[in-house]
Amino acid sequence: MEKELTEMTLEELWTLFPIFLVPHDKKWEDNYKEIESVLKEVLQEYSIKRISHIGSTSIKNIYAKDIVDVLIEIDSNEDIEKTAQQIEKNGFYRMCNENQRISLNKGYTKKGFAKKVYHIHLRYIGDNDELYFRDYMNDHPDIAKDYEALKLSLWKKYEHNRDAYTNAKTSFIKKWTTVAKEAYGERY
Repeated sequence: MEKELTEMTLEELWTLFPIFLVPHDKKWEDNYKEIESVLKEVLQEYSIKRISHIGSTSIKNIYAKDIVDVLIEIDSNEDIEKTAQQIEKNGFYRMCNENQRISLNKGYTKKGFAKKVYHIHLRYIGDNDELYFRDYMNDHPDIAKDYEALKLSLWKKYEHNRDAYTNAKTSFIKKWTTVAKEAYGERY
């Protein structure tokens, strides 16, 4: 009998859902638009300030995990927990809840990844460093290629350790996010 995802250890989950990178795919923008439409419908009764495509699939011409990341920013007066519960009612699974940030996923199955996989990052308005990083990478393709090279160098080393993979990219991301915020000011 197969275990439910909620019954699996972190190591079992990392084995079932390894890090994998693929060349940039134009379908990611369509996948984003599709999930954005779904989320707007699901959250029509909530005070959503912005829904944005973030993560490596939003950066042009670099390798990325075949997973579309979406940032949902809600009004500071909105109840983040109730908003997350509404998203969960519509087929998303909560993965993390800390520091007024909630992460939800869709497309993870007991057999592995579904055809379309989404990571939803639910936050209060203004908690959006990913937008600055995305824009800076798209405006500076040479630095985006450096980011791609870093990701490719980490892929096989951390194929079954998502946390280590993410942590190994953190200093690069923080550095360029800081530069982006200085360059773009109060863009968001």
